[in-house]
Amino acid sequence: MSRAIRIYRVAAAAALRYNVRSLFSDNSFAASVTVDSEETGLYGFPVLKTAKGFRRFVDEAIESAGELASRISQMPPSEEVINAMDEISNTVCSVIDSAELCRNTHPDREFVEEANKASMRISEYLHFLNTNHTLYNAVLMSEQEGSIQSEEARRAAHSLRIDFEKGGIHLPAEKLERVNQLNTQIALLGRQFNENIITDPGHVDVFPASCIPRNMQHHFKPIYRQFLPVDNEPLGLRDKKKEKGFRLVTESSSLSSILKWVSDAEVRKQTYIIGNSVPRANLCVIDKLISSRHELAQIMGCRSYAEFAIRPNMAASPDVVMDFLLTLSNMVRLRADAEFKLIQDYKRTVDNDVRADPEPWDEAYLTGRMKSSACDLDSLVIASYFPTFQCLEGLKLLVQSVFGVTFSSMPFSPGESWHPDVMKLLLHHPQEIVALVCNFPNSRGSSISKLNHWDVETLFHEFGHALHSLFSRTDYQHFSGTRVVLDFAETPSNLFEYYAWDYRVLKTFARHYSTGEVIPEKLVDSMNRARNMFSAMELQRQILYSLIDLTLFGEQPSTPMDTISIVADLKRQCTSWKHVEGTHWHTRFSHLINYGAGYYSYLYAKCFASTIWEKVCRDDPLSLSTGTAIRTKLLQHGGAKDPSNLLRDLAGHSILRSYNGGIVPDTSSLCKEMNL
Repeated sequence: MSRAIRIYRVAAAAALRYNVRSLFSDNSFAASVTVDSEETGLYGFPVLKTAKGFRRFVDEAIESAGELASRISQMPPSEEVINAMDEISNTVCSVIDSAELCRNTHPDREFVEEANKASMRISEYLHFLNTNHTLYNAVLMSEQEGSIQSEEARRAAHSLRIDFEKGGIHLPAEKLERVNQLNTQIALLGRQFNENIITDPGHVDVFPASCIPRNMQHHFKPIYRQFLPVDNEPLGLRDKKKEKGFRLVTESSSLSSILKWVSDAEVRKQTYIIGNSVPRANLCVIDKLISSRHELAQIMGCRSYAEFAIRPNMAASPDVVMDFLLTLSNMVRLRADAEFKLIQDYKRTVDNDVRADPEPWDEAYLTGRMKSSACDLDSLVIASYFPTFQCLEGLKLLVQSVFGVTFSSMPFSPGESWHPDVMKLLLHHPQEIVALVCNFPNSRGSSISKLNHWDVETLFHEFGHALHSLFSRTDYQHFSGTRVVLDFAETPSNLFEYYAWDYRVLKTFARHYSTGEVIPEKLVDSMNRARNMFSAMELQRQILYSLIDLTLFGEQPSTPMDTISIVADLKRQCTSWKHVEGTHWHTRFSHLINYGAGYYSYLYAKCFASTIWEKVCRDDPLSLSTGTAIRTKLLQHGGAKDPSNLLRDLAGHSILRSYNGGIVPDTSSLCKEMNL
């Protein structure tokens, strides 16, 4: 589910979706104020005119937060305590998000290093705040005794108290100390997991060079080896002859391209096996992560880490999630098996072997060929209708039609940007002004930058996240935009993916880069047919990922689990595909780190988005009335209201149902959409 294009909010500064389970940060687009002046600094912060400005940035945030904390200690239980806590949160988040954005995007090494240092310093201070009993007691007393008037303030007080207690502040001293140790250990394990992926991507040496399609060869490093000796060949001549090949580094994006486009089955096999067998060091990391999270959950009074992680969400318990996943798995199984049979028949035909079975390294290649053949598709032809500048025009037209706002480019103030290719986009509403920062492919020379349709879908997905933040109008930044429960957060982004596939939307901006021809409706129909050809297997794959995530962090057996066996068994149980012995692809599945028993959230969002599209958007997706309903009933409330109430208000009570103490989405719209 990773996405290639990122959109960052700068409505009040830089922003990045920052994944830390703590009181003052979460998966969200955070913000601070963009300053329009002749001289400013990075992201609009005057203090960030130089890389070393991050040091002062942290100093000022700590000083400001300290003053607020001191004031809170003198306040009686009241709504003012919650307001001051929210201000501390905003102050600290401004530094965290700016540092994260910088260290992930800035081309200058000095800025990256200073942002790293700032991130570590502010994280240490964050730990101090999260273990501050004075602040916790102030929030606790305000929730229990304070005369808090507004519903949002009461919800904020409750949320802040729960966030404090996630860190164990309510526990006896010895247990709190152990919780702190475990949280530190878990953070370090997550960092090690990601570092191992980078340092050990694996590689395969392929000979001869002709095994790799010519249009892909420039992506790989050429290598050479001596030809095998030929009988009676002179020794000197033999030494001079070398065979050219390529070294294929099997990091995720390269592996994906190889498996999709390389016709040589042996090359696909070798890259699949190597790419899914590294980094082996992460097997130990995952074992330690499972153990640490389980101990943490037990100290917190939970049977498993899955229970600890899911309890605050709509689902409320692992049992609810497991039943949802297994029900969905059973619903999709027959259709997925039929799709597998199509692939099997196709392979047997092209291989002229009635006993041939599809291997895991065949899936992307064979399904790609089948889609292209059945739907008469050419990826280069599709991309020709999506030049980057036209896709931006599409977003402009979309937000103007659906939300009644204008969308335009605007210049950076000196020092505000981090690269000359970055653009700043302004969204203007009669009562609101905000800005976005977007990353897009750069044009090379005189060529026109174009997006493949996957990138277009990604753009609309991320734009859904951005709009969730941009239209948010909450009293507390603690609830702003995507700062919602995890199994609701992906709903707007999944909803906006539908816009990237609807011809009524695409015809407003998708034009051929050279002729200006509007994308043909027949081509869009073919794209949608190809999209649906193996949609059951794709849904099955997401169910499998969710089950693996839930099982690994669920209740633990008496002896340490063998994660390779668990992953292999679940794959055999839930899909028609084989498990390849010796592989362990989950050692590169970073969602185990970032989500930890929360990957099911994507499937919740998929179901919610499908219902919203059918009930609210499908008849007239570009109407202002549709946009007004989405904005006023869903997006503008962020996390300030119960998400189940927001969803019901927008799409009707049938969008979800109560089940075993939790909430599960209705699947009927998704089933209808997929012809299940």
